[in-house]
Amino acid sequence: MSRTHRIAVYPGTFDPVTLGHLDVLRRASRLFDQVIVAVAPSDSKNPWFSVEERLSMARQACKGIRNVKVRELEGLTVEFARKRKAAAIIRGLRKFSDFEFEFDLAHANRLMAPEIETVILMPSQDQFVTSSSFVKDIARHKLSQAAAFVPRCVLPHLRKRLAEKA
Repeated sequence: MSRTHRIAVYPGTFDPVTLGHLDVLRRASRLFDQVIVAVAPSDSKNPWFSVEERLSMARQACKGIRNVKVRELEGLTVEFARKRKAAAIIRGLRKFSDFEFEFDLAHANRLMAPEIETVILMPSQDQFVTSSSFVKDIARHKLSQAAAFVPRCVLPHLRKRLAEKA
C-alpha cells in the first residue's frame, strides 16, 4: 500500500526564529513528510529583520532537520499552502492567551480552505515563554541572556541589529 506524501506549512514572521519555533518545527517534522517554514513579510508587526535576513536565519537554524524547507510566504497562508498541496497548516500554541487568536485563525482558514487542516502543536514546557518579542526585549537589555532562547546562528544577527539601533 503506498502512502501519500504529507506536506505541512508552518507560517510565521520568525523575527527572529527561536528555540520555541524549532521545538514546534521538530514536532511537525515527525508528523509530516515535509514541512515548509513560510516566512511572512508582516510589515504590520514592524519586524527587526528584513524578510531576506529572516529567511537566512531560518535556513541556518533548520539545517539539521532533513525534511524542512524554508520559503518566503506570498499572499494568504491558505493559498500558499494550497499551491504546495499541503494537508495542514502548523500553528504553535504557547499559552492559553494565544488560544482565542489561534482558534479564530483556524476557523477562518477552514472557511477558505476546508481541505487543509490546522494542526496546533505545543512547544515543550521549557519553551512556553519563548517568543520573538520576548527575545527582542531581553536582547535590548542583555544580549547574553537572549542566547538561551535562540539558535546560536541568530546571535550575530541580534548583535548587529542592536549595534545599528544604538
